[in-house]
Amino acid sequence: MLSPTLAAKLDRLIDRHEEISSLLSDPEVVGDRNRYTALMKEFAELEPVLAAYSALRNATSELEESEALLDDDDPELRELAQEEAETHQAEAERAMGELKRLLLPKDPDDALDVFLEIRAGTGGDEAALFAGDLFRMYGRYAEERGWQLQKLSERSGEHGGYKEVVARIAGKDVFERLKFESGAHRVQRVPETESQGRIHTSACTVAVLPEQKEIDAVQIDAKDVRVDTYRASGAGGQHVNKTDSAVRLTHLPSGIVVECQDERSQHQNRMRAMSLLNAKLLDQARAEQRDERDRTRRNLVGSGDRSERIRTYNFSERRVTDHRIGMVLYKLDEVLNGSLDTFIGRLTEEHQADLLAGMGDGE
Repeated sequence: MLSPTLAAKLDRLIDRHEEISSLLSDPEVVGDRNRYTALMKEFAELEPVLAAYSALRNATSELEESEALLDDDDPELRELAQEEAETHQAEAERAMGELKRLLLPKDPDDALDVFLEIRAGTGGDEAALFAGDLFRMYGRYAEERGWQLQKLSERSGEHGGYKEVVARIAGKDVFERLKFESGAHRVQRVPETESQGRIHTSACTVAVLPEQKEIDAVQIDAKDVRVDTYRASGAGGQHVNKTDSAVRLTHLPSGIVVECQDERSQHQNRMRAMSLLNAKLLDQARAEQRDERDRTRRNLVGSGDRSERIRTYNFSERRVTDHRIGMVLYKLDEVLNGSLDTFIGRLTEEHQADLLAGMGDGE
């Protein structure tokens, strides 16, 4: 079942696993904390791959033994061998699928923290209220996973919610879990001000941007950035409205504007705003690359286009629909309370299936 190329790759991983095992007992390596930690991480990543490879080899060996008995003179033995061959065939296919999944290329951004941006779109006050619902939804999801959420800037709606809100979410594998949330989220419900009971449709856009570890991930020329300072509003303690601690950066070539007012000092706000600007410029560059690469082929879970409708929240039917995968859940309250794993799990599976479909045996 394995191509020679894939088998050779797995043999190299076995050799590497044995090499790391030996290195981890070397006193010199143990004394180098950074190297030891890196090797332990690599060792842990190799373990499930080799376990799946071992399961595949065992199932293949047992399948061959069962198939050797299919021509036996004893009909009962042939029937038993046929049943065992089907069982081992299924085991081998499962192990092969798991092995390919584990060998899929890792997204280097998966472990990164993110900037979450939610903007009210069509729908006026109702869209702003929905932006507030979405922000609470992601906040509760972050809380459940033990992540830290820090609001960086906000523009409140006139009757509640947000016209725009930007936050930073930090924790384990944040981008891996939230990267498919970017896009247009639509709500269908009867506004409190609607006397005729008519359902209105409003929308918000969500952007999830990975925060790069190095501030120079994108080269930003200082002369291309206009820096404005102003007095912070909202949360911020004793510094609110007393010092010009809030910072607004305008990237002149692209027109991108970012703000940060939640940190204690102007310097901290400027650093956080620069990190956000960096993430937005990198996302813009990657979007351009995606558009070029995917001009004739759209990814199953969407291109990340902010204008693409990805999910609808229907209040009258308590229904949430993810349009990319055709999944419908009649659990609106649970979803808005942060129960997103069902959608995120399916989106991840579909994305991996799409990658596997393009993963030839020669890789």
